[in-house]
Amino acid sequence: MIDLYRVLPEEMDDLVVKLGHPRYRAGQLLHALYHESPRKMSDLHQIPTSLRDALVTAGYTIGSENEVHRVVSEDGHTTKLLLKFDDQTLIETVLMQYSKDKSHPRSTVCVSTQVGCPMGCVFCATGQMGFEKNLKAEEIVSQVLHFARILRQRGEHVTNLVFMGMGEPLANYDEMIRAVRLLTHPRAFGLGQRSITISTVGIIPGIDKLADEDLQIKLAISLHAPNDELRKKLVPTAGPHSVGDLIMAAKRYFKKTGRRVTFEYALIDDINDSTKVASELARVLKGNGAHVNLIPMNPTAGGFHRPARKKVLAFQQILRNGDVNCTVRVEKGVEISAACGQLRTDMIEKIN
Repeated sequence: MIDLYRVLPEEMDDLVVKLGHPRYRAGQLLHALYHESPRKMSDLHQIPTSLRDALVTAGYTIGSENEVHRVVSEDGHTTKLLLKFDDQTLIETVLMQYSKDKSHPRSTVCVSTQVGCPMGCVFCATGQMGFEKNLKAEEIVSQVLHFARILRQRGEHVTNLVFMGMGEPLANYDEMIRAVRLLTHPRAFGLGQRSITISTVGIIPGIDKLADEDLQIKLAISLHAPNDELRKKLVPTAGPHSVGDLIMAAKRYFKKTGRRVTFEYALIDDINDSTKVASELARVLKGNGAHVNLIPMNPTAGGFHRPARKKVLAFQQILRNGDVNCTVRVEKGVEISAACGQLRTDMIEKIN
């Protein structure tokens, strides 16, 4: 079976014509798929029954994900879902909402690209569960559409998308890019390219390849340390010169795309949050025009902890004093196992 959420609009045109129907039916089908919340093929009332039957006969289907668990933060602004696909795979996706003066809040969906992760970051719940499989483009798209259905019932819509869930997006490059093109295509979901951020722990060939895609998407690089020795302890897959190599890759990305790169830095108590480390980070990043996003880490099973607020602000001030643009990420969903992989790990433990 082939999921219709895998089919690019240009491919949909060819498919509809191949099945003996006018090309304009592809537009009707795409609008129904991405804006009418169908859950199964019989929900596609906007196209002729003959086309629906032809698609089914040809082996096409929709709706591969089912929600098996949902947790909502106390303030109602963060919702985390555990989704199950037809092959029984469990993945997480998160909705984070930020109030605005306007009627619609900023609604950011955080999607997973893999089940588990091969990068092995020692402080990350996903990194510690190992790697199981890459997600297909349609499985990535379905995470966004699942929340789009929920938001549509509230009169709201998805405004932003971040590839910061389970897995390393650039390690599943082709499927990730296909999902991006489906979600940004004006004939499909139609999300603005500049509303998307892809986060990587540092796959440099993937960063360079992404810069050549002619996409106006944002890039975030998880740095976590100002020197190679410390970074290797936190990110076991890091190369011997990863800090310098990543800074150069960020410069190439900016030069090629004109899009400023963000360096993400997870602050871990008594590991990488000292004033000495902050000063070193300021020296390394000074003058490169990048933005640093400090992330007081969510507690995980690895025994790591977030620094006290006073230490976070002191770290930030040192960077700013060193002329490095820096902000502290707004915390979302700490009380609902918001860290990547935590909900899935918790639920599997309960099931077993």
